[in-house]
Amino acid sequence: MIQGSIVALVTPMDESGAVDKNSLKNLVEFHITQGTDALVAVGTTGESATLNEEEHIDAIKSIVDYVAGRIPVIAGTGANSTSEAINLTQKAKQAGADACLIVTPYYNKPTQEGLYLHHKAIHDAVDIPQILYNVPGRTACDMLPETIGRLAQLDHIIGVKEATGDLSRFAAIRALAPADFALYTGDDASSREFCLLGGQGSITVTGNVAPKLVHDMITAAMRGEADLAAAIDASLAGLHKILFIQSNPIPVKWALAEMGLIPKGIRLPLTWLSAECQAPLAEAMRTAGLI
Repeated sequence: MIQGSIVALVTPMDESGAVDKNSLKNLVEFHITQGTDALVAVGTTGESATLNEEEHIDAIKSIVDYVAGRIPVIAGTGANSTSEAINLTQKAKQAGADACLIVTPYYNKPTQEGLYLHHKAIHDAVDIPQILYNVPGRTACDMLPETIGRLAQLDHIIGVKEATGDLSRFAAIRALAPADFALYTGDDASSREFCLLGGQGSITVTGNVAPKLVHDMITAAMRGEADLAAAIDASLAGLHKILFIQSNPIPVKWALAEMGLIPKGIRLPLTWLSAECQAPLAEAMRTAGLI
């Protein structure tokens, strides 16, 4: 089972918006040395919405190659078109991904039955471990625990990234899913509590800039070491909040650029972090000991 601190990796770009492969390779090494347990390639934080298909698959393959089997790579392959999601998932498997993270279809707002049939179609088409991804704040589509429980019975669907921040959903999903079905949080602010409840880890944005701290906090929480997890998390609390002061990944890319890890590149319609947001983010980074 993939577990622990799973970083939703940014896609480094130069100021023209071109993907920066050298920075991407360096980021992979940074995360491996800092203890990150797995990487998500080209998810929401990786600007999947503005990479074309060729760039999308190339970035996944590059990350797989750079990782070279040292930690798992989970490819973001969701789409609001079922056929497109199947195509991306097939190509991610060919690129060597260990698993795929498949967000609920966004904008078109399917029914719960539509969500079930969408994910079942991807499951039936591609023999690769698949993680459901529920983030209604971005998709306008909420996959309910009952639907997750139905999908959890399918062989290739191995877990869910539950990003609502509603901790009551943990028990609801756990009661409906097989014991070996992995529950990951996608909400950094409540990740400690989620893992103390028995979650298998966090698919984290904060882990981009503070990988060792997030790894240590998640590991402590998964072991039930509540006091240690709380102590580490206290230094991260500001980051958990401020990294979402503007749309992700705007703030996290600014932070990584300040750390000298990536260039100042992002794609429209996203823009560089506004000047008035930079001081509070820098202060949160200082509190965490990052700068």
